[in-house]
Amino acid sequence: MSWAGFRRTRMPAADRWKVSRTIVSPSQPKNLGPPRLGPRPMGLHLTSAMTSLVSSLAALPNARLGLLPWHPTLTAAAANLTTELAAAEPNSLVSAVGAEIQDRLGALMAGIQAYHDHPYRRDLPEPPVLWREGGTRLLDYNADAGPDARTVLFVPSLVNRYYVLDLMRDRSLVRWLARRGFRPLVVDWGDLSETERGFDLTDYIDGRLGRALDAATAAGGGPVPVAGYCMGGNLALALACRRAADVSALALLATPWNFQAELAEQARLFATGGDAWTGVLTALGELPVDLLQTFFAMLDPNLAIRKFTAFGRLDPASDEARRFVALEDWLNDGVPLAGPVARECLVGWYGENSPYRGEWRVADEPVDPAAFTAPTLLAIPDNDRIVPPGSARALAAAMPHACMITPPSGHIGMVVGGQAEAGLWRPLADWLGH
Repeated sequence: MSWAGFRRTRMPAADRWKVSRTIVSPSQPKNLGPPRLGPRPMGLHLTSAMTSLVSSLAALPNARLGLLPWHPTLTAAAANLTTELAAAEPNSLVSAVGAEIQDRLGALMAGIQAYHDHPYRRDLPEPPVLWREGGTRLLDYNADAGPDARTVLFVPSLVNRYYVLDLMRDRSLVRWLARRGFRPLVVDWGDLSETERGFDLTDYIDGRLGRALDAATAAGGGPVPVAGYCMGGNLALALACRRAADVSALALLATPWNFQAELAEQARLFATGGDAWTGVLTALGELPVDLLQTFFAMLDPNLAIRKFTAFGRLDPASDEARRFVALEDWLNDGVPLAGPVARECLVGWYGENSPYRGEWRVADEPVDPAAFTAPTLLAIPDNDRIVPPGSARALAAAMPHACMITPPSGHIGMVVGGQAEAGLWRPLADWLGH
């Protein structure tokens, strides 16, 4: 955008006042549900937004002198902008940039307030519980299914709630499968109890998940397919390697394997911070949700600015607004990681890249993807920022007989987005039905 265009698009002063006033005294009535906490951690997102936007003022002198580095595709536009900025009156320029910062912060805060005030609350009926142990449950999404229904065990991540697989009535993979004759059984890891705070990955995989598989095979009358999403895919893979006789097929959805592919610098932070993580985890006994969310925020520090500003422009009654709120509620409803699990994942998986190097062990046995020879499907979304495609493709390379699909979406959109049915649900159902 040119400097002249920038001046024309600034929010009028009266509108800036309205935005600021909305933040303090929202016009929408307060809903009666529990207060929302997101975006979590709120302090980090606001600090990142302030730092990013206010840095524009610090960069202004160098921008006027043409000293800022630009991406090669922006060279011509940057040259024009430099010329216009150099010709602008300095005090007027600073005032305009300051006003733009105020506009954007106001729009961000108005979007966050609109999210907090939105009346949507998830109200889907909960399915029957087939099995439970401690805080872990196995939810049966087609308990009335006949004997011909194919039972499928779904394994979600330990750090997010299971209901991303059952987000809304029109965005539920497992209810969609149930309507097509499958019997989806979904692991709900639940909240972290005092017992589970001492769990490592072997406790979850050989213990809780193994016994959930026992319940699934009993319900299905024999070996069943297992589908794991994100970190749940790693758990499902390890389970399948150890219990191959009970796993008839394996679907790995956006499952990381080379943890340093396309994210090497961030991964090295985990490795070099091993002693620091040990101190935190020893003191707390867990990795708190807000600290987990901080790691995800590192992948795209300005995401909150973009998405909440855009949300603030939506009609609150629209389906798009409801879906945004439903997904954001799920994102902010995380689960702490048990200390030993967090240590294995942060230091072992990310820091040392132990799965990719063949050094990840469960019950002192290596997890070798090539050892699992039953039918396997890998879904690797082509726009995944959480599990970069290169990380998941490393798992495909380690399982040469696996089938692979590439849904045209991101990590979460693959499961709940507008293209989820065509990109994942139908291909998964077709594959499971063979």
